[in-house]
Formats: sequence, C-alpha cells, structure tokens
Amino acid sequence: MSVEKLLSDDGNALTIVMDQKFDFSKVQDFRMAYSDVGDGLKEVTVDLKDTDYMDSSALGMLLNMQKTLSDRVSTFKIAHCKPQVMKILKISRFDKKFDIS
Repeated sequence: MSVEKLLSDDGNALTIVMDQKFDFSKVQDFRMAYSDVGDGLKEVTVDLKDTDYMDSSALGMLLNMQKTLSDRVSTFKIAHCKPQVMKILKISRFDKKFDIS
C-alpha cells in the first residue's frame, strides 16, 4: 500500500492513509487521492498512523492539497501522528494550518 483513499458514504469526508514513508515518491499517488472527490467534500483527514518518515516534500504536498481544496473544504486534519512525525509538523508550524492529533 502506498496511499489509500477512503471516501465516506455521503461524500462529505475523505481520509487519505499514508504508508511508512511520506516523501517525494508519493507525489502522484497523493495528488490522485484528492483530485476527483466531488463537490460535496467538507473534511479531509490525512492519516499518518503507519508513517515513520516525512520529508519537506510531504509538507509541500499537504500545503498544495489545502490550497487546491480550500474553496470547497472547511476542515483539514492530520491524524494518528507518531512522535517523530508530530515533531516535524510542530517545528514547521503545521499545527496552525491543520487540526493535528
């Protein structure tokens, strides 16, 4: 599994589940996960429960997703962060742009 896309039955919520490495090699898969989700989307969650490594390109991908969907989506979340990933997100001040848990 590289990137898994889970859309709620009502089309309001999208969850993107990442694997162990969230880096430049995931650019296309990550973009495809949110590119064709429809107009009813209100919430996007990026689930990092399996992610041990994240680099600066992953941060860019998250910002690009937010920019692309911001006219339709009101809530962006990053969930299930391991401590080393949470540290990167907090140092980069992503806790100001995303709901992080």
